Parts: sequence; C-alpha cells; structure tokens
Amino acid sequence: MILKDVLKNIDIIESKGSLDIDITNISSDSRLIKENGLFFAITGYVLKGTDFIESAIKNGATAVVVEPDVDLNSLESSGITFIKLDSLRRNLAKCSCNLYDNPSKKLKLIGVTGTKGKTTSTYMIKAILEKHGYKVGLIGSIATYIGDKQIKINDRTTGESYEIQKMLDLMVKENVDIVVLEVSSQAMKLDRVYGCDFDITLFTNLSEDHISPKEHPTMEDYFQAKLSLLKMSPTCVINLDNEYTRRIPKLLPDKNIITFGVENKADVMAKDFKYTNSSVSFTLVTDEYEKEIEVSIPGKYMGYNALGAIAVSKYFDVSYENIKKALSNISVFGRSEMVPNKLGYKIMIDYAHTPASLESILQTVKPYTKGRVICTWGVGGDRDSKKRPIMGEISGRLADFTILTCDQARTEDPAKIAAEIEVGLKKTGGKYKIIINRTEAIRYAIHMMNKDDILVLPGLGNDLYIEYMGVKYPYNERIVINDIIDEMVKEKQAK
Repeated sequence: MILKDVLKNIDIIESKGSLDIDITNISSDSRLIKENGLFFAITGYVLKGTDFIESAIKNGATAVVVEPDVDLNSLESSGITFIKLDSLRRNLAKCSCNLYDNPSKKLKLIGVTGTKGKTTSTYMIKAILEKHGYKVGLIGSIATYIGDKQIKINDRTTGESYEIQKMLDLMVKENVDIVVLEVSSQAMKLDRVYGCDFDITLFTNLSEDHISPKEHPTMEDYFQAKLSLLKMSPTCVINLDNEYTRRIPKLLPDKNIITFGVENKADVMAKDFKYTNSSVSFTLVTDEYEKEIEVSIPGKYMGYNALGAIAVSKYFDVSYENIKKALSNISVFGRSEMVPNKLGYKIMIDYAHTPASLESILQTVKPYTKGRVICTWGVGGDRDSKKRPIMGEISGRLADFTILTCDQARTEDPAKIAAEIEVGLKKTGGKYKIIINRTEAIRYAIHMMNKDDILVLPGLGNDLYIEYMGVKYPYNERIVINDIIDEMVKEKQAK
C-alpha cells in the first residue's frame, strides 16, 4: 500500500521525504520491521523509540514516524521518509487499520474485558459458537486460534495494534465468521484496539488488580479504562452482581445492555448451584428457558463466566441445546486445569493472582476434598503490593498448608514478596513454609501429598515462563509436576 494511503485520515504535523512509497509492514518494534516497513518510534516507560531508528532502517524500514518534539532535520538517512505525528499509539492503530483495509469491519467482532474470567469467557464463547456451526477466531492471552488451529502463542493479554490488525486480516482471508478478542485495561490505555469495529462487548467483573504506578493509579482509573471498551460497541453484556459493572447501564444509557447475574434480577440468570471438584451445574433462567446446565470446570465463578458467555452467544442466535453441549465439555489451559499424572494425585493449575480469585479457587475445592488443601503460590512483582498480606490471610484461613514461593517476580526480590505475604499468613495461625525456588516448592508439596489431598498451584496459569530481573526463563508447571512424579515412581520401584 502507498504510504499516503496508510496515513489516510491522519493529520500530519510535518514530513520529510516522499509519501508515494510502498509500505508492506508496520511495527513499533524495530526487530519486527521488514523490507518496505513503516517504523513508529514510540517513547515508552523506559526506552526511547528514536534510539531504534537505525536498527529499523537496517531491517528494511523505508519510512519512520516520530513524536512531535523530534526535529526532523536532525534525522539524517538518505532515501528514508520521516513523518511527525501526535498521539503515536493511536495513529499506529489507525495506520494498521488502513494497511490491512479495516478487517474488523468484514467480520463480527466480540471484545471481552474484566479483572477475572476474561480468558475462560473467550474460550466458552468460542466453544459455544463453534458448536452452533460458526467458524470462530480467538485472540487472547494464551494464544491465537482459527478454529482448532493454533496460529501463535501469545505473551500478553492483548497484542499491539498492528499485531491485532494483521491477525484479523488473516482471519478475514480464512473466512472466519466471528472473532473473540480478549482486551486488557492496558490495551485500552495504549490504544491497541483503537479502530476495531466491535459488534458486542462483555465486561465480566472488576476487582482490585493492576493498581500500581506503571498501570492504574486508582480503581476508578482502572474501571474507566475497562469501560472505554464498551463505548466502542453498540451492544454490551454486563454483570449486575459486581459493584462496578452494575453502574454501567446508567453510565451508558444509549447502549443496548444485556445483563447477567445470580443475586440481582437480570436477563440471563442462574440458580440452584451444585458443585464438585471438577464441575459446576446450575439452573439457567431466561425469559424463554429454565433448565440445568453443567460446566466442566469447577467453581461458582465459572458459573458467572458461563452466564456472560451465554448472553453473548444468544446475541448470535445460538440454541440452548448447543450452549449446553459446549459447556459440558469445556476446558481452558491454565484455568482450574487438572494435571494428569501417574500417581493419580489431584493437582490443579490456575491463574488466580488476586485476593478474590485466590479465595474463589480455594473455596471451590475445599468442601469436596477429603484430605488436605495444599496451596503453593506467590504473587507477581512490580504490581500492587497491598494485596499481598490480604492473600496471605486468605491462604492461611482456607488452605490446610501453604507453601510460599516465587511467581513472576519481574524486578522484585521474591523473598521480599514472600515476606509481605507472610505478614497476613501469620495472623491466621495457618501452617506454612517458604521455599522460594518454585520447582523445589512444588516438589515439597507433592512429596507431602496423598490421594485424598489436592494441590492448588495459583499464579502462573497458562504462563510458560518465569520472569526474573527482566529475563523470561522457560517454565512449564505441567512438565515440572510430571518430572517430579516420575522421580517418585522410580524411587518406589527401586525399593
């Protein structure tokens, strides 16, 4: 596409060089630029985009977009076009939409946001829509899919705008009917989904998370970031049982609002919950339907996720029979995921990393566990530290034994994080041990287990790495678990 067409409907402050050159790719990461690329030199929290212009040009950039305060005369490179724009992240999204010819307008697009349940809800929606016969794409925190085919593994909830538009374009070419897109609050603040044409959005819930200097200064800022997604679609699905999301009908009176809930009268409701260690069932109640639904993932909060997914699916005229069939056989990588093993031990991996989600997962398994609930976990570094002692109290109160260990420490000392969690744990008098090395912590937990116990591993969920001091080290808890159990089996056989 010709550069001036990529820049369509964008106000150019200043330019230097030709706008009649061919552009085939776009990125704000110089490493991803290829021949005939357009590089956006964005200044982030730490790095200056202008420091990477030379690298982008070496990789094939023929045009570079810079911030308003950059002097174009200071940029010397023969044959390269330089363009000065404001709001670089938003204009990166606009240019990405232009380059890929606005693919979101050529299919149905569902946006899903919320503190908890985003990933599970996207998988539920995808499964239900596919059971009805739609061809469905999914772009989320675990991976990008077209039908059953995994296109790529993702390392963040919502990718950059150019990544999203590229994937949507691929899905248009693959004749996808509907795409489900998982959207984080950071994605909204950084304009990653700007220009997307959403048909319907789902807001699962809001609870305290991502409150830090680098994310959201207050809960209200966090809420408003999430709410901005709903402003982008004509129809919104919301949870009436959450103190934040129940405000939405009054805040967005011009939207078509579909509600779900358990405690408050809503369009899609559930009652008569029944729980096991591996499922939750409830009576689904709508104006035209009242029958039992089973979800093959445990926990009351999975019932809430299912209600939101059902409300979205009914927008696309999916039958209740197909909804029922899809939810009875749903599984999500890293969400209440039971890990098969040679000893038949009950070991669950989950993504719980907030007080509410940790409490939910422990309350889910405790009543149906004959033996002990053993909880091995930590919390992420460089995030809201106030939740650490609160989560310690929750684990000390609900788990029979807690092992504090390393999670995504990022740039913090994991021993310091564990000590802050320990403050809350000590208040409960609950039994615990601190083992910072995650593998050794899991080994200790498995060695103390018997078949009546359950080991819950909150935190990493679908993450296949551990981040420490800016480096992501490959780490798959499923492999770790089975390697430890293989060692135990061999030791028993040797005796």
